[in-house]
Amino acid sequence: MSATKPTLWHIPVSHYSEKVRWALDHKRVDHVRRAPIPGTHIPIALWLTHGASMTFPVLQVDGRALGDSTAIVAALEELRPEPPLYPADPDERARALALEEFFDEELGPHARLLVFHELIDEPDVFAELASRTVPGPLSQVKSLTGAYARIFTSLRYGAQRDDAAAAARVKVLAALERLEAELAAADGDYLVGDRFSVADLTAAALFYPVVDPDEGPLPPGTPTPAAIAAFRASLAERPGVRWVKEMFRRHRRPARAPLTAAAEG
Repeated sequence: MSATKPTLWHIPVSHYSEKVRWALDHKRVDHVRRAPIPGTHIPIALWLTHGASMTFPVLQVDGRALGDSTAIVAALEELRPEPPLYPADPDERARALALEEFFDEELGPHARLLVFHELIDEPDVFAELASRTVPGPLSQVKSLTGAYARIFTSLRYGAQRDDAAAAARVKVLAALERLEAELAAADGDYLVGDRFSVADLTAAALFYPVVDPDEGPLPPGTPTPAAIAAFRASLAERPGVRWVKEMFRRHRRPARAPLTAAAEG
């Protein structure tokens, strides 16, 4: 890895950003974090990646700008092999990568949409949360930041639609069932083999908006929509939820990134 610190462009509350932050911290990669105002991340991502990606996270490392959390983890595995996130055994590696893809595609977008939908239904809660993710004076104009957040998530994700949210809830529950089935079939505490891998990191990180583990990015006291709080309570005793909390407890070091849109260095 070059002498220049990698720079991570991220959204503090994003679970895909949390996946990459966790990978960087797991591999003890000293890096700089940049978190611009949500919504501006689309043109910034397009500019950084020369049109290859329109989303965050984006990692600038060794003269490259990598979008997509899976590609970023793969690059980190190559640049900093230890401690590994890919199993050494080829069959186990293939299984871990397949599980990473499953949770990326079948959990991540749906968990995000479900939470945004419930936030739209509680504008005061959304305004409070949005105000905590923007810098300086903007954080004091909660009505403006809340309205912006509702419009952006509606246009970007269709989060205002009840039918989309209902479908997302089904997908989240299906992903939880898949997680629990994989754990039941595993020999130990991890999804693949006998150690923490990209499969565990991905599943745990992308479940965080639903589970809200103590070591996750949301600090204590972060406002939660009543419907999400009720959904969490209904799942609290599920073995998959307990496992997500345990993965954060064991492996998420350092525990929490600041919930701020200001640059971190």
